[in-house]
Amino acid sequence: MAESLRFDRLVTTNTSILVPRAATIEGFLAASTASDGLCVRDLEPLTTLHIQTCNSCYRIVISHQTAIFVQGGRFFPEATDARLEGSSAGGTLLKMAWIGVGLCMEIWAHGRRIITSPVRSITRDDRAARPH
Repeated sequence: MAESLRFDRLVTTNTSILVPRAATIEGFLAASTASDGLCVRDLEPLTTLHIQTCNSCYRIVISHQTAIFVQGGRFFPEATDARLEGSSAGGTLLKMAWIGVGLCMEIWAHGRRIITSPVRSITRDDRAARPH
């Protein structure tokens, strides 16, 4: 989290501005590679995840690839068919199909993109796993 509070100086021909480090490519790469997380494409269908963000709890069930059912927070009071786009630091850079601690999940549902508060923890519910 401290990484997102740092600033980088961007210099153009006549100006120099400070931008949040997480808004730069280098800052986002540092934040997304240093964080604990998982790629939802690597998970079996019906895998259940419990995600705690700074503001909400979410239950995510993997359907196929990035297709999910999500419940939690104020936007998903009931299980909702959605697509996990990935995770970001709240800017324009997105790590596709990734859920990362310290990053915000970006979920496409109801014809719009929902951006969560930063993820605090990810727990896999092995009790919900189907037998092989």
